Amino acid sequence: MKELAVQKCISCGAEYPSHEPIYSCRACGSLLEIKFPWLAETDGRSLASSWEHRSRTIWRFKELIPITGRVVSLMEGGTPIYLAEKAAKWAGVREIYIKFEGLNPTGSFKDRGMSVGVSKAVELGRKIVVCASTGNTSSSMSAYAAAAGLKAIVVVPKKGIAAGKLFQTVLHGAKTVQIAEGFDKALGSVLSKAVGSEVYILNSVNPWRIEGQKTLAFELWTDLKNTDYFVSVPVGNCGNISAIWKGFKELQTIDLIDRPPRLVAVQAEGASPFVDMVKKGENVLRPVENPTTIASAIRIGKPVNWMKALKAVRESEGLAEKVSDQLILEAQRILASEVGIGVEPASAASLAGVKKLVEKGLMDKSSTVVCVATGHALKDPNTEIISPYLSRRTLSLEELLKSV
Repeated sequence: MKELAVQKCISCGAEYPSHEPIYSCRACGSLLEIKFPWLAETDGRSLASSWEHRSRTIWRFKELIPITGRVVSLMEGGTPIYLAEKAAKWAGVREIYIKFEGLNPTGSFKDRGMSVGVSKAVELGRKIVVCASTGNTSSSMSAYAAAAGLKAIVVVPKKGIAAGKLFQTVLHGAKTVQIAEGFDKALGSVLSKAVGSEVYILNSVNPWRIEGQKTLAFELWTDLKNTDYFVSVPVGNCGNISAIWKGFKELQTIDLIDRPPRLVAVQAEGASPFVDMVKKGENVLRPVENPTTIASAIRIGKPVNWMKALKAVRESEGLAEKVSDQLILEAQRILASEVGIGVEPASAASLAGVKKLVEKGLMDKSSTVVCVATGHALKDPNTEIISPYLSRRTLSLEELLKSV
């Protein structure tokens, strides 16, 4: 029987069957991606017409998600996109849309990839799923594992993980290991120790995760009907921006779009190895040993998907920028108090990056931008963010009414 998909090395081109649980190329050690041998011969218009009347989840695009067994879904995807005029004015561009991934089942974009990843684990007959996480991955994996009847194990940093994300992870029943070091050590531990015929790793080194996350690109095309915009994406482990590019390239292959949009990669100043590499025109990532930023979801110093992301930014003739925590919090405030959309700090980096690029003259003021807001505000509340919003002294209701 002909394979619906193959796992192909992004460096040497070696191929592996889709039913083989593998996370890196055996020949050269590089990352894998899912390829469809039949894609170029597909009638894109006919395919798109079949999507129109289906439920707005990622599985509306099931022909491009090659899972052959049981689908594990919590109705992820189909997230809203908002025209944000006040955010555009603040950032200095003509038009901004916010793609709000915080309305996925566990509050972040991770649910797209986890639905596919956990479905693949079930298809392969695995009983245990494991991941390292800064919070969103673990909370998502634990929820989908619960839905699938699988056991979940997560490794998280003892410091810096948002309480809301840790609460979700534990609430959904995952066995949780905390380590003193950061995310990069946690991931190294998972990759070196999580082996066995019953275990399946669900970090973004797993190429099946990307197959769920790429559906964001499909949704942007179906909602906006064009690709004449930038897509600004917060970057941590570099998986999401890679996935979005893969989605647009597949739309191009089946002739639904002429050209993909330009991508914008945004990192925090204290955790910006990818942006630094792009700006220097280098081809090798230099890890940040002790990444620091208030945006915990992108506090990653050694992103594993940097090679895929570098290809995405360069092929799209995209941009890369790093922003201060202060600007991230200001962007978060603008989205919440001026637009009405509450996002976690990492999400606000996508808007902050647009403002900085415009101020530096690297993005034209006539641009239209889609900012991907990756997670809900309730994922990452803390006193450092909350305190500026609270009055230092208690006012009476009468005093408050007079002050507004």
